[in-house]
Amino acid sequence: MAKYSIFNIIKNAFNEDKNWARAWRDPEPKKSYDVIIIGAGGHGLASAFYLAKNHGIRNIAVLEKGYLGGGNTGRNTTIVRSNYMLDENAHFYEKSLQLWEQLSSELNYNVMFSQRGVLNLAHTDSQIDAITRRGNTMRLNGIDAELLDEKQIRKLMPYLDFSNDVRFPIKGGLLQRRGGTARHDAVAWGLARAADSLGVDIIQNCEVIGFEETGNKITVVKTSRGNFNCGKVGFAVAGNTGHLASLINLKLPIESHVLQAFVSEPLKPMIDHVVTFGAGHFYISQSDKGGLVFGGDIDMYNSYAQKGNLPLIEEVVTAGLAMIPSLSRLRITRHWGGVMDMSMDGSPIIGKSPIDNLYLNCGWCYGGFKATPGSGWVFAHTIANDEPHRLNKGLNLERFKKGRMVDERGAGPFPNRH
Repeated sequence: MAKYSIFNIIKNAFNEDKNWARAWRDPEPKKSYDVIIIGAGGHGLASAFYLAKNHGIRNIAVLEKGYLGGGNTGRNTTIVRSNYMLDENAHFYEKSLQLWEQLSSELNYNVMFSQRGVLNLAHTDSQIDAITRRGNTMRLNGIDAELLDEKQIRKLMPYLDFSNDVRFPIKGGLLQRRGGTARHDAVAWGLARAADSLGVDIIQNCEVIGFEETGNKITVVKTSRGNFNCGKVGFAVAGNTGHLASLINLKLPIESHVLQAFVSEPLKPMIDHVVTFGAGHFYISQSDKGGLVFGGDIDMYNSYAQKGNLPLIEEVVTAGLAMIPSLSRLRITRHWGGVMDMSMDGSPIIGKSPIDNLYLNCGWCYGGFKATPGSGWVFAHTIANDEPHRLNKGLNLERFKKGRMVDERGAGPFPNRH
């Protein structure tokens, strides 16, 4: 700890960073690895970290075609919650939230997890019924949930539109106080440093371009930086899963769509919770820098583009103004898109594939960032033991063949949708 004392920090600040050690190595790739994880975002890094920490597997490579955390991990609205209703999702996301609560300590790195609370607003009697049922189910599963009425919400959030002629009157809401936000890049950096310290090789600018198979196993991963022999392979590439699977003629029940996000100019503290507006498909929080971070629904056409478009900007801003009229005074300073892999039932796929040594971590829809530590925890268990953890047993690929959908309608800001 002395190496990073306040005196050393001040000293290095005046020394052009010459004495700063690298947070993680930039290793030359080996010829062979016991496990290769494709994708150095939150899920891939968490999987490698827990493989090394929990299961003692250290000969691991995490391959990233670009830079670490440059995919969906760095392109989201950073919301963390476990307000799910179906058992398969509820217990999994609650485990993930429990891991979030100790992650900074576990990594010895501040991921800036802020449990400011997540509130889902309800605007109709039917939505009140829906969130009441969801809240009761959450509490039966041991997950915190509070049903608030209009008066309680007005006291917490006076900036919302409570006027008499409002189009979407606020009738109540479901609050999960343990939910909140985390700093997405800090999560990626903390996981990378921790995994690297356990011997994991993180190899950036290394695009996977193909595979060699023997029997029903992948034996070689071909990349832009050479070919690597492998024992097991894990996919954790979010919206690029379909493309990667096509390289081995594997068709998955997912589609890729763009999900856009926005940041406003900074302002003084205003919004101290995460607030979601179900009727208008809008969600918002305030970052530590003061900017308002918000987003809406996916673009409904298939795309691999990490960019936005004007029609969606208009739709999101319109919904935001309907909920918080004072937003009209702000300027949007940044705007980007992430590539979402949308499963057919709205729930993730974490488990084995039809190929014997290939494991899938995909289909996250709107739930990817909040699942980061939980995803890594169960994916590492699945890879190490060649069988799912009890928390991801129901989130397998076979459910689509057998018709056992985990149809989680109403997850998050969308009470009547996936």
